[in-house]
This record gives sequence, C-alpha cells and structure tokens, in this order.
Amino acid sequence: MLRQTNRWLRGGIATLFALLCLTPLLAASQEAAQAPSELRIGYQKSSTLITVLRARGTLEAALKPLQVTLSWHEFSSGLPLTEALNEGAIDFSADVADTVPVFAQAAHAQFIYLAQEAPSPQAQAILVHPDTPIHSLADLRGKKIAVTRAAGSHYLLLAALAQAHLKLDQVQVAYLAPADGRAAFEGGNVDAWITWDPYLTATERQTKVRVLADGAGLSSYQRYYLASASYAARRPEVLKVLFEQLSAAGDWTRAHPAQAAQLLAPLWGLDEATVAAANAHRSYQVRLISAGNFAEQQKIADAFYAAGVLPVPVDTTRAQIWQ
Repeated sequence: MLRQTNRWLRGGIATLFALLCLTPLLAASQEAAQAPSELRIGYQKSSTLITVLRARGTLEAALKPLQVTLSWHEFSSGLPLTEALNEGAIDFSADVADTVPVFAQAAHAQFIYLAQEAPSPQAQAILVHPDTPIHSLADLRGKKIAVTRAAGSHYLLLAALAQAHLKLDQVQVAYLAPADGRAAFEGGNVDAWITWDPYLTATERQTKVRVLADGAGLSSYQRYYLASASYAARRPEVLKVLFEQLSAAGDWTRAHPAQAAQLLAPLWGLDEATVAAANAHRSYQVRLISAGNFAEQQKIADAFYAAGVLPVPVDTTRAQIWQ
C-alpha cells in the first residue's frame, strides 16, 4: 500500500510539474490568439505619408510577415480621428496637428504618441480677401474668422491674437470643417479663414486670396502620429514597422517631389502642380519624439486653457510616448 501511495504521489507531482511548465506556453498561445490581426488606420486628406504608403502598397507588404491586414478609415479632421481612436474604432491615427492630442489628453483618451514630423510653419496660414482692409493681425479685431476646432489653425489663431494683444472674445470665431470653411470664406460670410495644406495651397491657386500671415514665428506646426494604448501594448512590433515605413515614406516624398505629386494628385482631386507646391511647405521628416521637440505642446495646452477653450489644464509631460 505504501509503495502504491508513493507511485500516486510521484505521478501527481509529475502532472503538476507538467502543468506548471505548460501554463506559460498556454498563456502565450492565448495571448497570440487574442492579438489583433487587423490594423485599422484613420487618416484625413492632409495625411500625406500614410496616403503614399497606401497607394504604393509598401506598408501592407512590410506588415505581411506579421500577418497583419489593413483597413482604412477617412475623417474630415483630426479631432474626430482621436475620438475614434479613444472609442476603439481605429488603432492608429495618421498625422494630426499638434493641437489635436492636447484635446485628446484633456478628454483622458488612452493613446500614445508614436512619432512627430519636424516643423512645417508655412503649411498653414491666415487667408483674407484681396480687397479687405485687414493688413495686420491687429486688424482682426471684431472680424469673423473661420477655423477648424482643435486643428492647427485653431492654435495659429490664438498665437496670432496673442501677438496682436487681442483676446479670443475680441473676434468672432466660426468653427467649420475645411470644406465648409472655404465655402464660407469664398461666399463672403467670414472675413478670414485659417487653414492648412493641401487646402491652403489649393485655395491660393484657385481663387483670389491674400495671405495675412503663416505660422512662421507663431506656430511651428509639428504633426503627430498616434496609436491606441491598448493596441500598442498588444502589438509593439507593428508600431516599429509603422514608424520605419512612415520615415521611409517621408524620405521618398522629399526625394521624389514630382512622383509624389503625380501619385497624390488624383487621390486629392488636385492638379500635380498644386500638390507639389503644397508638399513643398511640409517637412515630411518623421522622427522620434524628444523632450526638446515636445516643448511646444505645453505652450499649446496652456494657450487653449487660458483662452477658455480647453476645459481643464493639461500636463503634456504625462502623455505616453513610444520609445
């Protein structure tokens, strides 16, 4: 009986040991099974590099070894993009203006900063009618100005008003999406319109306008690439490929301006010359985010809060940044 009992004990210990060894493998297998095989990409018309990657098929090819498929979702502007990211409707947001993540952070959205484009201050501007008496930023007092809420144009407005020693309530602000902003401007319903490329260059080339000021000395306009925090935790290897591909697309776009314009023109519904001119305003230099290059985010957050546009103060240093 004692010998039999020992055999049972030895068998039980062996079984327990086997289970302990198998548990990490089973957990890893289950985690792999739960890892998303689809990457849902949100973008907007101004998302040049992700559009280049999509059109050339290079991102899809780079992710094939990871067995990741892509789906594409277009948005009118950056704020709906980050809302979709926070709601779990998309996993990755193509470039948005530097202002957009600040609003997302104020809303406690769960996202990470993946990458940053180097400054492109001339890629956005304040447009006025050619015959308007508005000739300086101070002349904007009392005028009706169209901007897209939370877009880079929104901060450019605040920065321009600050330089002219004006407060936000000393102008009339119309929050409009780019297409509606252009319609309101061309229809004479607003005195000024602040927008970004390619809308900016397209309007300059297609209608009679005057640039009152661009972002030089006001807003450096660094665009950001974002990912949902949950996706980043589950598929960090996908984010690595994304960063590499975005950087390569930026290098290709700068090195091949004519080819890039030819590729983007039919997708944007613009002629090649307009696309080339718009692209010349953007740096398309994709880089990792460093503390020195991130400082303007706090200035943006503070400006929006001081103007009463942001409901709560935001500490941008608490945002998650991909390494």
